[in-house]
Amino acid sequence: MPRAALLALLALAVLAGVPWYGSDVLVQFGINTLLLAVLAQGWNIIGGYAGYASFGNSVFYGLGSYGVAIAMAQWELPFAAGLALGAALAAIFAVVLGLPVLRLRGHYFAIATLALAQVMTAIVSNIGLAGQNIGLVLPPLNNDTLFYELALGLLALATLTVAWLTRSRFGFGLIAIRENEEGAAVMGVNTTLYKVAAFTISGVFSALAGGIHAYWITFLDPESAFDISLNVKMIIMAVFGGAGTVLGPVVGAFSLSAISELLSSEVTSVAGLFYGAVIVAAVVLMPRGLADLLRRARKSGWRYFVDNIRAHRL
Repeated sequence: MPRAALLALLALAVLAGVPWYGSDVLVQFGINTLLLAVLAQGWNIIGGYAGYASFGNSVFYGLGSYGVAIAMAQWELPFAAGLALGAALAAIFAVVLGLPVLRLRGHYFAIATLALAQVMTAIVSNIGLAGQNIGLVLPPLNNDTLFYELALGLLALATLTVAWLTRSRFGFGLIAIRENEEGAAVMGVNTTLYKVAAFTISGVFSALAGGIHAYWITFLDPESAFDISLNVKMIIMAVFGGAGTVLGPVVGAFSLSAISELLSSEVTSVAGLFYGAVIVAAVVLMPRGLADLLRRARKSGWRYFVDNIRAHRL
């Protein structure tokens, strides 16, 4: 077995045992962190591999949340049915929206997806089945261990999907689109199909994460479900760890979640300032993320940071 695969299995085993040797606070922190890692990994598919910086993945997260909430609170269906409903809503939305929006590029695409969260918040706030502005209350389930293992399993599935991308024709097609979309089309890549498929896969993972979170917290309203700041977090975590890599978004999510938690508990009054400073420093000193830092800094040492500063004329 390759060394990297062995280390990944060991890390997975250690994480899986957290509910049995960790405190309740650590388990709850773990649930949040694992779900954020899933979101970062999902964004990595469309943003890191296809090169389309989506600011609309929080919409998929919200659709997944409402799929579970409506199924359980309004129709009295089981949690699994709610997850399936949320994933189906996200997939349909991704295909219907992706066909026109993915024709845009660069900042035009980013702006178009940025507006989606506000639009969906307004729409859901006027739908009686979704509880309008009041929201929905889900039946409580006091079982953090279950939610932790579900989040960990979903993260493992998302990471395996990204690992498959790195070895598949589909993944090579997405990378070709990221590097030169016109050239990829000339070489026979169906760019529209590939982009919509990547957008859909990304959306389904975001929706599943949203569904798990909704059942965990047992309450949902439009503002929290379609929170645009969540999309900013998943992008920052993916970029910090290394977008377009297999483990970069996971490492980024764990690192930044730990830093945020530490700053919030130790220096609460200026936690946001220090957190922002960490992000700015990371973008300046290692713009390709921690994955590139670990790969190249061992050879070039401190000159790695100097070269990055010079390359960006800072």
